[in-house]
Amino acid sequence: MKFTQEHQMFRQSVRKFVENEINPYVDAWEAAEEFPSHDLFKKMGNLGFLGASYPEEYGGLGLDYSYNVVLAEEMARIKCAGVPMAIAVQTDMATPALAAFGSDELKREFLAPAIRGEMVAAIAVSEPGAGSDVAAIATRADSDGDDYVINGSKIYITNGCKADWLCLLARTSPGTGFRGMSLIVVPTQTPGVIVSRKLKKMGNLSSDTAELHFENVRVPKRYCIGEEGMGFILQMQQFQKERLIGSIMGAEGAEQIVRMTIRYCKERKTFGQPLIDNQWIHFHIAELLTEIECLRQLNYSCARRLIEGEDVTREVSMAKLKAGRLVRQVADTCMQFHGGMGYMEDYPMARYYRDARLISIGGGADEIMLGIIAKYEDILPSRKK
Repeated sequence: MKFTQEHQMFRQSVRKFVENEINPYVDAWEAAEEFPSHDLFKKMGNLGFLGASYPEEYGGLGLDYSYNVVLAEEMARIKCAGVPMAIAVQTDMATPALAAFGSDELKREFLAPAIRGEMVAAIAVSEPGAGSDVAAIATRADSDGDDYVINGSKIYITNGCKADWLCLLARTSPGTGFRGMSLIVVPTQTPGVIVSRKLKKMGNLSSDTAELHFENVRVPKRYCIGEEGMGFILQMQQFQKERLIGSIMGAEGAEQIVRMTIRYCKERKTFGQPLIDNQWIHFHIAELLTEIECLRQLNYSCARRLIEGEDVTREVSMAKLKAGRLVRQVADTCMQFHGGMGYMEDYPMARYYRDARLISIGGGADEIMLGIIAKYEDILPSRKK
């Protein structure tokens, strides 16, 4: 992927924002297990960061998806994973389907304020009984005149405690499996939308993650994104940006940690010499940097093909799979090279070790990615009839 001078200017603007408006406060936000999303998103919206590739008529910058790539790489410089994940939900997980398939009225009502940072969005797919198996969701949106009446539950919802609206996947037709689902915008102030609890997590502490419950929640049918019954397909398309943006941030975040480890190993001396002089260490670091660069180039290839309108499901699944496994390797190896210092909570290594583990789970577990790749390669075993 070729980055122009305009890309570099955008990159420097985002980097300056991260350095001045986010990183100085990360430790406090992690301790509080939340960050001021409305305040931060409004600042980002004012600078155009939340809608780089969305149309200008809705407040976006009207650029191509390569600017989302730049944004994600710079967000990975944030000294935690919770805040960049929450931002990515706003830019690449809860809004793509609305931007691509929503009515003009719906986009003006919900997409435009999300781009301006005036509304916080969340994607509501996972359920207590249906995580990576999206086809198993049970939340229903029953027809009642011009409205849907929604009942059910969602879990592991990033931004769920503070969101102003949800991009909700629910069943609008009887039956099971992937047919008969729809994506619906649900304002969280609607009666019957309940934050059951804020979830305690191992990592990503500054990101609020909620379990939600819906009791006879009534929303107009015009809040349906695209055609009724096409929600599963639209969500599968939306997943591609979610998974790619996670892989992009994973690659850049991993490099930041490896570079930090290099600096530490140059400064730390054992047995009369810097740690970095140990062949075992500098060979392993060289190998990690090679793996990171390979992942980065795969990410760039996916982004380039996505911009050209190609189906990148196979390649994005590979990138997501590789990112999840690579960041775990980076976390474990770099923790080991830091020794006791890496295990201390007041040092960045421990936070990264916890935060990195989510990439292999969120947005589709490794096993789901493997299944998708196997399907595209036509190597899945035949199903018994």
